[in-house]
Amino acid sequence: MKAIATVKLTAGEKLGCIDLSRVIDGFVDLFRGNLYMEFVSTELDQPSGLEKTVAVNAHKTSKDGEDVQYEASFTLPSDFGEIGGVLVLNENQKEIFLKDIVISTDNTVDENFSVITCNSWVQAKSISSEKRIFFTNKSYLPSSTPSGLQRLRSKDLEEKRGDGHGERKAHERIYDYDTYNDLGNPDSNEDLARPILGGSKQFPYPRRCRTGRPPSHKDPLSESKGSSIYVPRDEAFSEVKSLTFNGKTLTSVLHAIIPAVNSALIDINIGFKNFTDIDELYDQGFKVPDNLHGPKALLHRLCNSIKDTADDVLQFEIPSLIKKDKFSWIRDEEFARQTLAGVNPYAIELVKELPLISKLDPIIYGPPESAITEEIIEREINGEMTASEAVQRKRLFMLDYHDLFLPFVHKVRELQGTTLYGSRTLFFLKSNNTLTPIAIELTRPLSPQNSQWKQVFTPSSDATQNWLWRFAKAHVCAHDSGYHELISHWLRTHGSVEPYIIAGNRQLSVIHPIYRLLHPHFRYTMEINALARKYLISGGGIIEASFSTLKYSMELSSVAYDQLWRFDREGLPADLIKRGMAEKDSEAEHGLRLAISDYPFAADGLLIWSAISDWVSSYVAHYYPQPSTVSDDVELQSFWTEVRTRGHADKKDEPWWPNLTDSTVLADVLTTIIWVASAHHAAVNFGQYDYGALATRERLHL
Repeated sequence: MKAIATVKLTAGEKLGCIDLSRVIDGFVDLFRGNLYMEFVSTELDQPSGLEKTVAVNAHKTSKDGEDVQYEASFTLPSDFGEIGGVLVLNENQKEIFLKDIVISTDNTVDENFSVITCNSWVQAKSISSEKRIFFTNKSYLPSSTPSGLQRLRSKDLEEKRGDGHGERKAHERIYDYDTYNDLGNPDSNEDLARPILGGSKQFPYPRRCRTGRPPSHKDPLSESKGSSIYVPRDEAFSEVKSLTFNGKTLTSVLHAIIPAVNSALIDINIGFKNFTDIDELYDQGFKVPDNLHGPKALLHRLCNSIKDTADDVLQFEIPSLIKKDKFSWIRDEEFARQTLAGVNPYAIELVKELPLISKLDPIIYGPPESAITEEIIEREINGEMTASEAVQRKRLFMLDYHDLFLPFVHKVRELQGTTLYGSRTLFFLKSNNTLTPIAIELTRPLSPQNSQWKQVFTPSSDATQNWLWRFAKAHVCAHDSGYHELISHWLRTHGSVEPYIIAGNRQLSVIHPIYRLLHPHFRYTMEINALARKYLISGGGIIEASFSTLKYSMELSSVAYDQLWRFDREGLPADLIKRGMAEKDSEAEHGLRLAISDYPFAADGLLIWSAISDWVSSYVAHYYPQPSTVSDDVELQSFWTEVRTRGHADKKDEPWWPNLTDSTVLADVLTTIIWVASAHHAAVNFGQYDYGALATRERLHL
């Protein structure tokens, strides 16, 4: 037999923008050691009951670009049985990224070969003397695991769980839970202290990966800051991620660009003087400040171009929306269209009854009735029908940012450089099946000094009233932008997904078929989330600097998790039904009839949802032909229990959690998880620059 192990040469080094061709030979000396491999049979030795193994030392034989190959020849006893896995010990000086091990029976690799896919970091023997197990590509439920692999399957899971103690080190691959107790930085500045999210009734939240960093000096319940944030080693960015970004590259860019943009673009207390100033950012660019000269090559990856002139001009790409129609953002038609096909298609909902009534305590916030009356509605739809008929015929829709935002209004208004209202925006579905906005209500709640204030703004041909209408739209856009980033995007597709990843790695073996189904959809999420905790959602971070709620942004996200997040409504069909944007119809495509047929996100999304559902259902049925195979799968049940009781511990007692009793329920749960991590995330993530890079800034500087 012959085994060829392929190792990525750049393992252990994140080289960022360095030209690999210039340094690759310098790393060869780090990989002069052997790879110790111990092939494991699927069968136990009958007389002794011990695992049957064959050990071999693989030596480096060739280098092809970034790949180094290690080769070994060995002989298997006639009674060895099938190879089920291989134990690996790295005898090099550095960690390696082990891509795969190909096992063949001839001198050349032909049809008689098998591949053990590894794609994992293996630490140097000097760091960890434990042998790593890599299984073959066959999947096994716990009950069908061959006897020769059972102990190794359990041992691998135990190692990934850790013991819950100590500070995690960068080379480890331990998955554990903690609260969001690392968002603030009280040791640096008391103004950067932030509440702990998760573990309390006041601020419930999903859990994140435990790092074990020591507590801060000024707040023992909060975690101290460090130069980096731990993620399990295999969750870290690869050396080439999309546009060859890796963790260090992104970190360098964030360090450099944020203060530079703040100082180079505008005085935040003045804003842009006119639209021409905004246009010049894209047409002419701006001079790169001195403190950006070092990472200029990194910035080139983020920006359309850095002009090759002595002035070092940084130029941003024109958002595609503005390329097509420079002033589309100011039109009511585009304002309405983006609720269905923009970057946040998750907020629009059907108006099911009038009058609109707040659920907040009227003693604290003032009268609950909306100021948008039936008379206003009928006037704005030109008497086409009564308001009651519009509700009955499902022609009224709404963006409701009233009850969620109103409790934050007073404390946000105490901060400098921002303001806040609660808002409701009403839309009418015209006979041509397009939405048009007809009324916006802005509300300021009751306070000890002032009574409740609320006012309704409507489109108008009067110049003054028209600009007031545009100002009202700007406030709604600010609310929608915050809701999109903090809830539709971060909370639902990042924060709430991390517990699935942690629980999956702690409770599902890598040879479990459900682990192999879910794993590709979780790639890089934990590393992105860690970077977000450091730079985006942390106290004083980019999120707080970008949205109206400022330092209370993550508190708003916590309130939304408490009031709005339910696993059983995270799938697309359930979400659409909850918002009244679809209803069940056995004769309609996908079994749903949309309230608005021209709803691109929903129409396209249901095609993707159905494809995922069909694939997952077939996959699950293959491995779980009987309901008992689901209920008897100890790893699967432990995974789902841990998602509920630890990953989402603040909602562990909610009655809506599905029970994994049969393959139908399991398939729906897995489809939901995959949908959220893939298509849902894509819908709210990839259009951010095109919809937000210029339009939102113009709206807010009217």
